[in-house]
Amino acid sequence: MSHGWSLYVIFLVVLNIAATVWLLWWTSRPPKGGADPSATTGHVWDGDLTEYNKPLPKWWINLFYLTIIYSIGYLAWYPGMGNLAGWSGWTSAGEHDLDKAAADARLADAFGRFDGMPIDQIAKDPQAMAFGASLFANHCAMCHGSDARGAKGYPNLTDDDWLWGGAPEQILATVLQGRQAAMPPLAAAIGGDVGVTEVAAYVQSLSGIKADPALAAAGKARFGGVCAACHGVDGKGNQALGAPNLTDRTWLYGSDFGSIREAVVTGRAGMMPAHEPIIGATRSRLAAAYVWSLSHRPPAVGGAQ
Repeated sequence: MSHGWSLYVIFLVVLNIAATVWLLWWTSRPPKGGADPSATTGHVWDGDLTEYNKPLPKWWINLFYLTIIYSIGYLAWYPGMGNLAGWSGWTSAGEHDLDKAAADARLADAFGRFDGMPIDQIAKDPQAMAFGASLFANHCAMCHGSDARGAKGYPNLTDDDWLWGGAPEQILATVLQGRQAAMPPLAAAIGGDVGVTEVAAYVQSLSGIKADPALAAAGKARFGGVCAACHGVDGKGNQALGAPNLTDRTWLYGSDFGSIREAVVTGRAGMMPAHEPIIGATRSRLAAAYVWSLSHRPPAVGGAQ
């Protein structure tokens, strides 16, 4: 809070206390000439219920004054006057830190045994998977969906197609450190509108989608000169760069011609935030184990998948 706003808050607090004291004093004064016990407000109900106009009892008035004194003491003990610190030294930030430390200690007791444990071993522990599922629901489901099957621009975590690698430690690195995928706009680099059309046709043909043979043939050369740097000459991608495999039937943004063309013209920028600063290393490990387990479920009884 700035110094000016602090002074403004202090002024308002003092003004309200002073106004309350004055109003209490002014309304509790005895009338000039003494109180008339027979004076009424003029309100009568049911013919014989009359509202008298009598001052409040002294004990009631004094109780009001005591509450005002209490409020002054409260504001002196706790920080309620702008930037002025209370005599107790209490702060909401300090209270938060104490609560957080207590919560972290409880979490350490619950999760400590999983610290440093390999992902595939954690995935065999039912309690760990329950923790991981809860963590996923709270921190991951808003992007990947409650069923982890993703959406346009958000990967499906239940299959075996991975942008950055599906090995246990690769998934853990993704959760801990986050990922930043970046495909730049390439229209100018591959020959403008004609080049974009040809490359889009070629990319469709890589995964077996029907495309114009002439356009695809022309696009192959353009693809090899520009796109192959990330996706490889064969279009199978590069997990070290997060460059997707273009030869399968898994598409993050869509396999239709318009979506592919849009990706080439405007680029793509997928970002997953690092979760270690958010939920810590051990809970990130539990979440990663749960994600790994989604695509490594044991076969059902009877051999059904």
